[in-house]
Amino acid sequence: MNMNKSLTPIVALGVGIAGVSYLSRKKNRDKTFSLFTSLRNKYFRKHEGPVTTQQLIEKGGHPDPHDIEDNKMVEEGAMYSVHYYNKNEQQ
Repeated sequence: MNMNKSLTPIVALGVGIAGVSYLSRKKNRDKTFSLFTSLRNKYFRKHEGPVTTQQLIEKGGHPDPHDIEDNKMVEEGAMYSVHYYNKNEQQ
């Protein structure tokens, strides 16, 4: 038990030094900040009320790749236009 108490500060110091050395480069800081921001937005979204037309227009222009239902709908819509084009070309 005494060994764990003396080892914990050393491990914390090592993790702290590794974190500081990793974050010392601007590229790594930017990457870490964008990852943190995206995770925060994904898991801690606040309920914004009913969806407005402006929000739908913004979503249409910038789709979320992790929104499976929306991607399925877009895929089905894309296939409809392809089938329509192929049908017209064959006639």
